[in-house]
Amino acid sequence: MRPEQQYIDLYTQAEALLRNYSAEPLNRLRARAFADFEHLGFPTRKQEAYKYTDIAKCFEPDYGMNFKRLTFPVNPYEVFKCDVPNMSTALYFMVNDAFHAAEKKLPDGVIVGSFRDHAELVSQYVGTLADTSQDGITAFNTAFAQDGLLIYIPKNVVVEKPIQLINILRSDVPLLVNRRVLIVLEEGAQARLLACDHAMDEVNFLATQVVEAFVGRNAVFDFYELEETHTGNTRLSNLYVRQEAGSSVLLNGMTLTCGTTRNTTRVLLTGERAELNLCGMAIADKNQHVDNRTVIEHAAPSCRSNELYKYVLDEQATGAFAGLILVRPGAQHTDARQTNRNLCATREARMFTQPQLEIYADDVKCSHGATVGQLDDAALFYMRQRGISLREARLLLMFAFVNEVVDTIRLDALKDRLHLLVEKRFRGELGKCRTCGGCKKE
Repeated sequence: MRPEQQYIDLYTQAEALLRNYSAEPLNRLRARAFADFEHLGFPTRKQEAYKYTDIAKCFEPDYGMNFKRLTFPVNPYEVFKCDVPNMSTALYFMVNDAFHAAEKKLPDGVIVGSFRDHAELVSQYVGTLADTSQDGITAFNTAFAQDGLLIYIPKNVVVEKPIQLINILRSDVPLLVNRRVLIVLEEGAQARLLACDHAMDEVNFLATQVVEAFVGRNAVFDFYELEETHTGNTRLSNLYVRQEAGSSVLLNGMTLTCGTTRNTTRVLLTGERAELNLCGMAIADKNQHVDNRTVIEHAAPSCRSNELYKYVLDEQATGAFAGLILVRPGAQHTDARQTNRNLCATREARMFTQPQLEIYADDVKCSHGATVGQLDDAALFYMRQRGISLREARLLLMFAFVNEVVDTIRLDALKDRLHLLVEKRFRGELGKCRTCGGCKKE
């Protein structure tokens, strides 16, 4: 039997229940998404884009799904304290896949709310970037997602205060969660979003996530994602971004603790002089697995992209990176750079890397490179000769290695906090996020 058959049967049995408890914009996409999922199934390792992660295996455990939208019994605003010190944020929560509304002081016209409450606006955008016919995970998420979060910034509005979204996984039994996020910045708008993934309980979780981000002409958008869950968590996330002319986007995804993580990022630069900075960092040990795939498509002239991903793998951890820069015909004067650097702290750690360039224009500047290495024995010897213990020397080298990614953050308070979190991660001092201890004030 095909591994996806149990979910095909589940959808057939529960379709009416799904629709009754869902936001209307997602119901409009549901039938087609399910048909695409039936056709595509889960991606397999025979497909180039998924060769390093066994997606079907992620769905094998018996997970519950909350079709009736039963609510979390505790108000997260009262229980969880996840403010980054010295940085005032507009704080919001998603518990599993349900948005918890709260009144926040934001500029006029700015919306942070559920799909259900803003159906007309959501319907204009949702599903237009995330093509269910091209990816089985996106098709699965669209077929089963029931609500989502909308972040909307009107024309020329600048949101000075960063928006912080805490994604909390909470359940007494193994749970499958399907999150959906839609981000729209109109022309000239500016906003920064920090999304943190935490798990309150130690049961196994599987979270699929689809994020669509529309960044208008001359808009500026920073998006930081921080995953700090536990080894029983599986995260499958697809991020789709479209940039218009003159826009500037910074994407920075950081994996500190996980079980299995697979992130796909696809960015389309459609207008002249759009600029993208795409960064990522992964720290993994034990048997953790982190897989990042990126596609940057230059479809307009005079655009720039700069990509940097770094991994530190310890014990028996495995990592994978596959990055494609695609320069379309007519996208002259493209300036695109891609770098992937990886550190395996043990002989048992494994890293797979696949940088790629496809160029169909003749007046461009494009480069890519990847390295996989171990800790520098000479540097370790030098530090030990000066009285530094072997453990401390290893920590210092690994910490210095990933600092370059942390330093791309354009929020000083968050940057300082991430330096501390990374150091605590290397020292094994981060908790299980039972009370979001990784981010709370000390």
